[in-house]
Amino acid sequence: MIKNLNGRKLAVTPSHKKAMMRNMTTSLFLHEKVTTTVPRAKEVVRFAERLITKAKVADLNAKKALHAEISNKEVVKKVFEVLVPRYKERNGGYTQIFKLGLRKGDSAEMAIVKLVI
Repeated sequence: MIKNLNGRKLAVTPSHKKAMMRNMTTSLFLHEKVTTTVPRAKEVVRFAERLITKAKVADLNAKKALHAEISNKEVVKKVFEVLVPRYKERNGGYTQIFKLGLRKGDSAEMAIVKLVI
């Protein structure tokens, strides 16, 4: 019996999903807030929290691992200079999801993903 254990499919191919998660996480780290649909928001939270947890080690391997996922050098620099010291004492829960209601065009549930201060 095949079970779907790998998260949400989001109606896109796996390569598209990977690129979308990388881009949304880059925007989240850069602007500290991103607006999207609720299922995408839940996936971005999973992806972003894993990256922050990896970066908390703050060594060269962590920097290379983060740079493999996020290609923007300024964002990687911000993660290590701003976000890692901010979340040094925190064990997970670096993001919050705020539901906004329904989008007018297609009635999709919208949400804001913010980094916890």
